[in-house]
Amino acid sequence: MGADKKASLVAGWISLISNIFLTIIKIWVGVLFNSQVLVADGVHNAADVAASIASLGSMRISGRPADEDHPYGHGKAEVIASGIVAVILALAAVMIAYKSIETLFKPAVTESILALVAAFISLAWKQALYMYTFRVGKKVRSKGLLATAYDHLADVYASLAAVLGIGIALVGNYLYIPFTSYGDPIAGIIVAFFIIKLAMNMGKESIDILMEGIISEEKMAEFAALVRDIPQVKRIDRLRAREHGHYVLVDVRVSVPGNLTIQEGHDVSRQIKYKIMEADKDVQEVLIHLNPWYDEDAE
Repeated sequence: MGADKKASLVAGWISLISNIFLTIIKIWVGVLFNSQVLVADGVHNAADVAASIASLGSMRISGRPADEDHPYGHGKAEVIASGIVAVILALAAVMIAYKSIETLFKPAVTESILALVAAFISLAWKQALYMYTFRVGKKVRSKGLLATAYDHLADVYASLAAVLGIGIALVGNYLYIPFTSYGDPIAGIIVAFFIIKLAMNMGKESIDILMEGIISEEKMAEFAALVRDIPQVKRIDRLRAREHGHYVLVDVRVSVPGNLTIQEGHDVSRQIKYKIMEADKDVQEVLIHLNPWYDEDAE
């Protein structure tokens, strides 16, 4: 197993174990001290456990080599997991919003310092996990691990809402300020909006990849410039590229002088392929088709 794959799996296991631990702590403290926002955040973390399992499983599957049934490899397993995480995040956001609105119509409860401490520990922990998994995910180009990182980011938002809500309620109780006891459900409603927005962006990216959406125009322009640098290339007839999980596939159709030998045409194809792959380490496959070009084609 390569170093990158090991790093991504380690990060996945750390995320899973952390989510299990935080789920237990948040729900236990939330129930013990009757903190609705902390209980809701704990249930959200329980959903994160499922998301972490999906991401970890997809990373293992995506590392399998190509076979007869999957000649292009298993890279899209991580994209599917990313879509699953997006759905889990969306459902968690709806649940947080529902619970927060429900709490607004109930008698206010007195918040606890221990609940605030638990929420703050979760905030700091999740921020560290987000930075760690995002860095590793970017380095190894793992959609599953990046989905886990964004899941941690959603937890950062939720934990921040819990810290602010519980903190406002505690300060309000100390200073006898009316309505501050409802700070945590109001903060929960606000954070639910940001989580649903994050889930929609993740879901859109997953759908685009699964539907063979092309990569950015800037990247396509870079590929085109590289192909045009080959002296024998007279015209680019078609250039396409798509993400296949953690790597990119490029499809090129170019016109070259019709009097080239088969060997010379083969050499041109190799130049195009390796020039693109050397310029962009994310590209793992370049499919090239050569068309004959004659002087009259320039007229």
